[in-house]
Amino acid sequence: MARKAKRKKKYPIVHVENVVASVSLNKQIPLERLLEILETSEYEPEQFPGLVFRLDKPRVASLIFRSGKIICVGARSVKEAKEAIREVVRRVKKVGIRVNEKKLKVKIENIVAAIELGYELNLDALAFALENSEYEPEQFPGLVYRIEDPPVAFLLFSSGRVICAGSRSIAEMKRAISILEKRLKSVGRR
Repeated sequence: MARKAKRKKKYPIVHVENVVASVSLNKQIPLERLLEILETSEYEPEQFPGLVFRLDKPRVASLIFRSGKIICVGARSVKEAKEAIREVVRRVKKVGIRVNEKKLKVKIENIVAAIELGYELNLDALAFALENSEYEPEQFPGLVYRIEDPPVAFLLFSSGRVICAGSRSIAEMKRAISILEKRLKSVGRR
């Protein structure tokens, strides 16, 4: 009987956790009317100036503002974020707003990814070795490390788990992770 060879995991393992996207319709949106039309929506202007609308597919939340700005949060990919924005715009049009969907410019605001490096990190040593890092273990268990190009922030944990936030494209995120890996190797990782 042939045995299956165990696959060795290839590190780093990267999972996109959240994509934030926005679009501006450049038209005023009557939020009170929209609230009546959109099921699974909430609007409490005393607490928050936007209407919160949740989609099931893709599973995201959208913030819709009177100014015509729509922000989508919770998507797991850029494609999913763009699909969600298009679906929300289709629903917003039901209150009589005319929008040319083909001319909409969806902007990716932020991509958040979780990364498994495959090895543990000595955060005390890294705090001294990495410029632009902050480490206050009494306040937060992770080390905050920022790079300027691309402008990204990393949260590094001793387990080897890293959160990357601030990139605006998958390519930018991959470049930032590559820079992080090189800097960790240059300072000995531990």
